[in-house]
Amino acid sequence: MSAARAIGLLLGAAADGVIGEPKRGRPVTVFTRAVRTVDASLPEHRLAGVAFAGGLAGSAVVAGVLAERSLRRSPVLQALGTAVATWAVLGGAGLAADGTELARDLEEGELDAARETLSELDSRQTGGLNVVGLSRASVESVAQHTADAVVGPLFWGAVAGMPGLLAARTVSVLRTGDPTRPAGWFARRLDDLVNLLPTRFAAALTVSSAPVVGGSAAGAWRAWRRDTAAHPSPNAGRMEAAFAGALEIRLGGRTVYPHGVEELPVLGDGRNPDAGHVTRAVELSRVVGWLAGVSSAVLAALFGLRRRSR
Repeated sequence: MSAARAIGLLLGAAADGVIGEPKRGRPVTVFTRAVRTVDASLPEHRLAGVAFAGGLAGSAVVAGVLAERSLRRSPVLQALGTAVATWAVLGGAGLAADGTELARDLEEGELDAARETLSELDSRQTGGLNVVGLSRASVESVAQHTADAVVGPLFWGAVAGMPGLLAARTVSVLRTGDPTRPAGWFARRLDDLVNLLPTRFAAALTVSSAPVVGGSAAGAWRAWRRDTAAHPSPNAGRMEAAFAGALEIRLGGRTVYPHGVEELPVLGDGRNPDAGHVTRAVELSRVVGWLAGVSSAVLAALFGLRRRSR
């Protein structure tokens, strides 16, 4: 099982990078739109949000368990099933496509198009953002989604197989909903717990990957350790700070959301970001994703060896 899981994770991560994002979207894209539609129609009651978000996450676990049990007699089918599930839930290709589009629009001065693309990735208000604000928000979104949509599912896929893959991605999709809605509120609490370890793993991979894109590993480590203590999120600030230090830019600060204004701590100590930094953030995200794919396969193999030794 461990070898099949490791091979499946590698194949799925490779497929995400090679095949890319289909024109009609992969299952997770369709699922995201459906979740947002249902969330918007839920009654304004916290219990409804808890039931909806918890039910979806629990259903994802059950679906993963049933899928693994149906394939357990054949290592080849196990590997293929894990590969398909990995490809279906990973968001690396879609994130790279959106980030590249953002960088191009910012470079060409197409700010309205950039605002529209960014609104699909981030819940903040984009209407009043200039080039610097859009660039900052784009890098922050790329950083956060690298942890939530790439590293998190791979990490839990290595630990728990298909149930981990499906549940982790379901939670990250639920988190992108409106935090003022019942499901969005509960999903953020659940996401904080589920991604506690994967986000720190992703930040460590960012530090290691920084030199590959001409960034600073020392800067990434320094910003991660120094600037995140005051951040309200136990996870998002870590990854954003690591990206800020790696790219030697400043992120954070005043951020306007539909529910109000948040004064977030400044992350990093470099210059203000521009379109070129968005491009480099996408490159950094790709490297982190590839390292996460390899690391998840190694982790799955180690878990398997430990089980066998017992």
